[in-house]
Amino acid sequence: MIDLAALPERYRLILCDVWGVVHDGVTLFPGVADRLIGWRGEGRTIVLLTNAPRTEDAVAQQLDRLGLPRDSWDHIATSGEAGIAALKALGAAVGFIGSVGDRAILDGRGVAIAADDSFGHLAVTGIDGVRMEAADYRPELEAALERDVILHCLNPDMLVVRGGVREACAGAIAELYEDMGGRTEYYGKPHAHIYEHALGVGGNPPKSAVLAIGDALATDVLGAARFGVDCLYVASGIHAGEPFPAGFASQYGLGDWAPVAQVDSLR
Repeated sequence: MIDLAALPERYRLILCDVWGVVHDGVTLFPGVADRLIGWRGEGRTIVLLTNAPRTEDAVAQQLDRLGLPRDSWDHIATSGEAGIAALKALGAAVGFIGSVGDRAILDGRGVAIAADDSFGHLAVTGIDGVRMEAADYRPELEAALERDVILHCLNPDMLVVRGGVREACAGAIAELYEDMGGRTEYYGKPHAHIYEHALGVGGNPPKSAVLAIGDALATDVLGAARFGVDCLYVASGIHAGEPFPAGFASQYGLGDWAPVAQVDSLR
């Protein structure tokens, strides 16, 4: 069991998930800011690693609004940044599913949004705030499938808990499209690119010096396991206090892998 107040010295870079570990979309979790500040005071680097489909600046502004002190983290790495770079590289206007705010962010970063249904690529950042379930987007996805549109998922999370209410994420829409036979591209955890980016901004330490912290098994935990870094599982997040499942490693072909520890929170 790891003592959060006395982490092993070898962990010089901490990759900390945000939603479900730092806040619930509405409120910061008690004690998290002090914990992060304490680790930074020990000379460790904190990178907030998030599947937010937004820019790093947008996430920083959200954390400011929630009251997380800027001195509790060093860098932010988002799936949105990776996705935006890929969308811009396409050199063509794309379709869009997501919130008005997310669309404004893509517009502001130079991603061209198509005015009609002639697009060959579809950017998905999440639900639009009106249609709240992935299944609500089936007609739109069926039309895209007929044209063999490639869906770009800027947030592989399946769902989040916002102020105690479960909310579908872009990953749920992308999974539905895959189940229908559609082609998809993912940016963020559990895929390796976002971890490589995070290690880069964190000074490129060896993987043995990295501790990933997260609450979502299929993204945070699986991503750390596949990338080869230690993981601290926060059980009180999206899985609502469930213990780490005994069959996790065998389910994903990870041998005898397991998190280095399980905690209820970072408090």
